[in-house]
Amino acid sequence: MNAAPPVVTAAELGVDDEERPARVLSGFTGRLVGVVALGLAFLSVWQVFRPLAQGSQYYLVVFLAVALPLVYLSYRSWWGPLDRADGPSVLDWVLAGVTLVVCLYPVLPIRIGDAGGGYDAFLDRQGMLAPLDVVMGGLLLVLVLEACRRTTGVILPIVCLVFLAYGYYGGLLPQDWSIAHAGLDVDQIVDALYNSGSGFYGTPLDVAASYIVLFTLYGAVLEFSGAARFFVELSVSLFRRSHSAAGRTAVASGFLLGTVSGSGTATAVSTGAVTWPILRKAGYRPEQAGGMLAAAGVGAILSPPTLGVAAFIVAEYLDVSYVTVLGWALIPTLLYYLGILLSVEIDARRIHADGRAPADLADGPLPTPWWKLLGRFGYHFSSLIVIVVLLLVGVSATRAVVYATVLALLLAIPDRMLRGSDEVDTGAATAAMVKRGAAQNIRDATTADQARDDAHTPADGMTSTKEAATRDGHRWTRKTVTQFAIEALRALSLGMRSALPVVAVCAAAGVITAMTTKTGLGAQLAALLVKAGSALSDDPAIVLATTAVLAAIALSLLGLAVPVTASFVIGWVIIGPALLDLHVAAPAAAMFVFYFSVLSEVTPPTALAAVGAAAVTGAKAMPTMWHALRYALPAFLVPLMFVLTDSGQHLLGRGPWLDVLWVSAAACVGVAALAAATGGWLFGIGAIGPIPRGLAAAAGLTLLYPNPIATGIGLGLLVVAAVAGLVDRTRRTATDTP
Repeated sequence: MNAAPPVVTAAELGVDDEERPARVLSGFTGRLVGVVALGLAFLSVWQVFRPLAQGSQYYLVVFLAVALPLVYLSYRSWWGPLDRADGPSVLDWVLAGVTLVVCLYPVLPIRIGDAGGGYDAFLDRQGMLAPLDVVMGGLLLVLVLEACRRTTGVILPIVCLVFLAYGYYGGLLPQDWSIAHAGLDVDQIVDALYNSGSGFYGTPLDVAASYIVLFTLYGAVLEFSGAARFFVELSVSLFRRSHSAAGRTAVASGFLLGTVSGSGTATAVSTGAVTWPILRKAGYRPEQAGGMLAAAGVGAILSPPTLGVAAFIVAEYLDVSYVTVLGWALIPTLLYYLGILLSVEIDARRIHADGRAPADLADGPLPTPWWKLLGRFGYHFSSLIVIVVLLLVGVSATRAVVYATVLALLLAIPDRMLRGSDEVDTGAATAAMVKRGAAQNIRDATTADQARDDAHTPADGMTSTKEAATRDGHRWTRKTVTQFAIEALRALSLGMRSALPVVAVCAAAGVITAMTTKTGLGAQLAALLVKAGSALSDDPAIVLATTAVLAAIALSLLGLAVPVTASFVIGWVIIGPALLDLHVAAPAAAMFVFYFSVLSEVTPPTALAAVGAAAVTGAKAMPTMWHALRYALPAFLVPLMFVLTDSGQHLLGRGPWLDVLWVSAAACVGVAALAAATGGWLFGIGAIGPIPRGLAAAAGLTLLYPNPIATGIGLGLLVVAAVAGLVDRTRRTATDTP
């Protein structure tokens, strides 16, 4: 079989939307971290079927006590001489030990004066903490912020410190200011963070420990099972004969691979490593290809059945099932990928018109026909289908993903039996080459020798099966079965480790939610936002539109500084109330905040997905970001439809099905008009000039306002744009004719 190059996973590259590169651990430390991470993964699964009798907050205390020390062992401190890239320093070990004690303090059954005494005694002191409680809570605050700094950078810890300063010094603000409050003392702040349901152990960490970790484990097992490789091979095979095959392959690979990785940046990098040679051959410039890869990668975490991390928090905040959130995302996902695919078709036609190399994937060995791939490896879709089916029949999201993980693990067996040993060996070599190139461009800390060694040396003290597969081929001996089991456990361990940055972010997000709740800041800032919207007009529609635009700008700017999860939490507690006060339905408001939190991944000047894709294609970062913004334009405009009118909720699948159909159809035409405007091309007409492009842009924006009158105006503008394009083409033809 002529297989596509193997996929480089997020875990191998150490790249994710919300993390800095992790250390490559080996020896005793690697084994210890691997085993502890594996134990934490099993604890997360155990909690699904046999919850701890002491309650969910008790579980969160234990979970954080195991996860947070792993951060100090797995991530560098970046503190000059105190830092080590190849393993933890003495300081890291000390911090890990202190973190373990501080986190376990609330549940330790040891009486220390008027403190300690176990979990029940700790809860009984809520609002009246002992001095030792305050010391331990203060230490945990410092340790959480430091763990967050190591994994995501300094911005989010600084934001948390600003909220803490507001909580402590708020009483010093002029009392005629709307955001002024009585002020909180240290005991009150620590109590809110350490001994309440809105601090470290609040909803963000609960979602991380109950949902996100399980879906991350599922993604790791899905990669291990061979599904990621199959998805890319299928994408290459499906479009091998068409002129726009290269672009379609990149988009389809990004979408399918995103169901595995759940990370926009990692998806863009992994897909780019495979599809960039195809795109380059088809005539795509590096910046153009990088923008497409970034947009497709980010779209994957906006798409069912495995949305981005913040989607789980949406379900928790609104007290709805996860499958309900998936239903809300279905039509916006179709609109998003419609916009990208139309842009891809326009690009292919422009490349052909410009005389650049046409897309022709038929040169050289042809990929395996798609129907043969589906026949041999189509079973990889079954675990994704199982998740959706189980959710639809009422099984909880946590149990559904555990069952799907077990199925994906079992499906790894036929994958290894169907693929020959030569492919495994060749795949390892190719993966090493791709990994070296991509990782060196993305992070300076990885050297060529390290990347080469990683391809042949097992990480975290667990053995790879590649050598065994090469020697034994299709034969399953006792040794190969043992190696397979070890590799499966390694995948679970790596999956757990890849979730550590999200755990640190969610724990730090508890600082923001606790201070916002304790001081009432959310309601005050929401009122200020609505007031700013009211400054232009008293008309409710204009106030809502202005507030929505200001909220979109605020969320986009916020997403430049903090990870997606934290951006959503902050946006929901501040911007969510403003939209709700203007009578926007809670689902529409939540999905609005969710989409703009995720879209920071393609928003200049810090679009992480675009930076990663540019590293793979060798493009300049800033032009790549602008191309990514062009491809992702519908994703920035469609969420505004959710909140501008009541009809906008129909895009979330809410309301009579006829209304859902006409609003969705109008949005599809609007997205097509915007693609024509940004690409400068109208299907059936060809290249268009500035005036038709302006008319098409106006038509697209008007069609995205879900109102029958606006829809009629938008269709009229689109007809005028088409007529203007025909006139423009006729004039150019007459000029070019000798």
